[in-house]
Amino acid sequence: MSHQMPETTGAKAHSARMYDYFLGGKTNYGPDREAAAQSVAAFPNTLTAARENREFMHRAVRYLAREQGIRQFLDIGTGIPSAPNLHQVAQQEDPACRVVYADNDPIVLTYARALMSGTPEGATDYIEADARDPKRILDHANGTLDFDQPVALSLVALLHFIADEDDPQGIVRTLVDRLAPGSALIVSHGTDELDVSLRKVLEIYRAQGITLRFRDREGVREFFSANGFSLVEPGIVATCDWHPELVDRQDGIRRPAGSITPEEVGCWAAVGLKPTE
Repeated sequence: MSHQMPETTGAKAHSARMYDYFLGGKTNYGPDREAAAQSVAAFPNTLTAARENREFMHRAVRYLAREQGIRQFLDIGTGIPSAPNLHQVAQQEDPACRVVYADNDPIVLTYARALMSGTPEGATDYIEADARDPKRILDHANGTLDFDQPVALSLVALLHFIADEDDPQGIVRTLVDRLAPGSALIVSHGTDELDVSLRKVLEIYRAQGITLRFRDREGVREFFSANGFSLVEPGIVATCDWHPELVDRQDGIRRPAGSITPEEVGCWAAVGLKPTE
């Protein structure tokens, strides 16, 4: 299936298409590749950071499905599909898992509809919506997910694209208030605490008109603590250090300890659980 690109599409770099480029995808255009190349020049570990962020999401989903028995996932800020996608990881653990994706980029959703199909036993659904309209996302997701049962909310590499004036804490609060006890929150968030050269990347994104706001470890912790979520060990760590032993059941590839360092990923990661009492 081919997709005709409108004349205005791709005229400026877009964060989702840049991320697709970092992951080796093909859904990106000249301005995306140019801005991505500038980012790599400023922070040579950018490709490693993107890959590790994606693999953190895979491991977090495996953990929640295997260890916590969660069978429902709401992924906001989906990005351009890159296999394995969240529903594929979850449904590998249990084919009955139900997943709802949300993203505000029409191109992302075009490819999502074309590429994402789940198991017959489970369900996948999509909504084109902005994270800054959390009530709309929740109302749509309610058609696929049972909010009386635990749901894992995935906000992977999303919150650093939401400015302080758009109240990211309020957005998260609205989302998690709807979740049943035993639910989970998955967050990864860019930071310059681990490598100050990422400040140049911040400038590159902003020059493209892309909102980007790094937060420190305590700022990330607040997304959990302000909403009463208890952090899963080892707490807030670099993406590469969050349970690297949670490998894919099929390939079983285990990365040598210490082969990727926090300085290379520039991103905090954590998973929290909503108390059951």
